[in-house]
Amino acid sequence: MPTKQLPLIATPANDKAKLASTSTPLTHRLVFGALSGMGAATFCHPLDVIRVQMQTDGVAYKNTFDAASKIYHRAGIVEGLYAGVSAAYLRQWMYGSFRIGIYAYLLEQTQLQNVANGKNKNDISFGQKLAMGCCSGGIGSFIGTPSELALVRMSGDNKLPPAERRNYSNVIDCIARIGKEEGITKLWRGATPTVLRATLLSSAQLGVTSEIKGHLAKSGWFGPNGAYFYGLPMMFCSTLCSSFVANIVANPFDVMKSRLQSMPVDASGKAMYSSMGDCFVKSVKSEGIMVLWRGFTPAFVKLAPYTIISLTLADKLTRAVTGKDAL
Repeated sequence: MPTKQLPLIATPANDKAKLASTSTPLTHRLVFGALSGMGAATFCHPLDVIRVQMQTDGVAYKNTFDAASKIYHRAGIVEGLYAGVSAAYLRQWMYGSFRIGIYAYLLEQTQLQNVANGKNKNDISFGQKLAMGCCSGGIGSFIGTPSELALVRMSGDNKLPPAERRNYSNVIDCIARIGKEEGITKLWRGATPTVLRATLLSSAQLGVTSEIKGHLAKSGWFGPNGAYFYGLPMMFCSTLCSSFVANIVANPFDVMKSRLQSMPVDASGKAMYSSMGDCFVKSVKSEGIMVLWRGFTPAFVKLAPYTIISLTLADKLTRAVTGKDAL
């Protein structure tokens, strides 16, 4: 007599396995983050060059347009406004990939956990989103500090007197020479302000974008669930607002980071600043408190399109490949 087969009963273990199978691997998230960052860097790199040169030697330029004009006439487009672009691309694989990829991965894991617990998928507090942004930004920034240092060095090299220029041929040459001439640990020069800046910037940039995007999707202003015109207007508004908040928070650390990473070192190995605190005190004492927001305009003009392009690309690329949002 055939044995009657009992129906398969779902168990918590089965539910978890099913949820895990729907999760996008972290490696895929990292690749999406890097590619979207490279796309944004291609358009925004000249603004980064202007920002770095204004923050490290602002007295040489009257304003953003004056800086752009002088850099162009001094070194042209490739060697001037696009100086260090190879470092910018490397930075996206070392920093941008982890910053966006880890955040998107943590956000998805929290959403899946909410579903497993019978809660609304998007029942995630603003504080949790900020914490995820802090985590992803801190990790990505520490890993990417050598590429950030190379970017600052190569972006500002052509403003130095010819005898003092380092004349790096490319990003690999820059990193290799810093390690050989100054020591491996010097590749993380300025790591403290770099990591602090990235932690705060990513927290505001990613967390605020996700939060505003969620509210706008519910508002109906951009169609059902924000789907009007493929969700692009909603992403534009979300990322523009987050860019402004992030720039206010991060600019003081950006100034300190740029000065520490580009400061000259004399023949005896003594640097202009001994630490981030020393750089802060000397800069404010000699130039006033507003020096902390020097380069705010080019920084925002660069950060806004960079944020809009990179996060929109990350979100749409992820949706095209996986059918899910990144933010």
